[in-house]
Amino acid sequence: MRQLLLAAAGSMLALVSIMSNVQAAELKVIAGGSMTAVLNELGPQFERTSGHKVAVQFGSTPQLIKLATSDAPFDLGVVPVEVFKDAAARERFAPGPTIDVARVGYGVAIRAGAPKPDVSSPEALKQTLLKAQSIAMLPESAAGAYVMSVFAKLGIADALKPKIKVQATPAQIPQAVAKGDAEIAVFLTNVLIAPGVELAGAFPGDLQQELVFSAAIATQSKEAAAAQAFISYLKTPASITTIKAKGMNPG
Repeated sequence: MRQLLLAAAGSMLALVSIMSNVQAAELKVIAGGSMTAVLNELGPQFERTSGHKVAVQFGSTPQLIKLATSDAPFDLGVVPVEVFKDAAARERFAPGPTIDVARVGYGVAIRAGAPKPDVSSPEALKQTLLKAQSIAMLPESAAGAYVMSVFAKLGIADALKPKIKVQATPAQIPQAVAKGDAEIAVFLTNVLIAPGVELAGAFPGDLQQELVFSAAIATQSKEAAAAQAFISYLKTPASITTIKAKGMNPG
């Protein structure tokens, strides 16, 4: 009897495996560049647990809006909320509320071992920025736009323009400081947690704000069920642990 039960259980597992393979989807995801570390870890984990495949195309907010409004097919986005504020891009996603996945604030980073500048107050941050010889950042992004607005709020936007060393991707921002191509980096704090650099501190007081990354399914997706499963996976306790470990706050 026990052998019969084991055989039946084995047959059922084989059947489930076959069904999973038949239903396996290949998800095309567009995502904010600052989510790279998180999704590069959670994507493969989801693949192992679900049987689906995940291909992620990262980009800045302008690039993501362009991707969303192009004819290129995709199944879901995990993007800065600013993408959904673009009317044409929002139409490419299913109606209804988006799902907040992660959020993170802003800070300043220096080369590892360099003296830490004072960024503990708006005036201290202002002086640190003015004294810096060069600043690595990515202006053409939702995060970069906010950083530029802080420069303007401090009244030093024009003074800092010649110092800005524009980077092509978020990952290149701390790399520029680590290599000595820029004195400081100003961007999202999770991006600034990288080899060769140290976080000097977060934006102080009212200058601090969190950038929120939200998820939604594409209206034209042919894999809506798998896309929803991936979004649900991003909200699991295990995923939340990974989000925190990568320097972000969940939800």
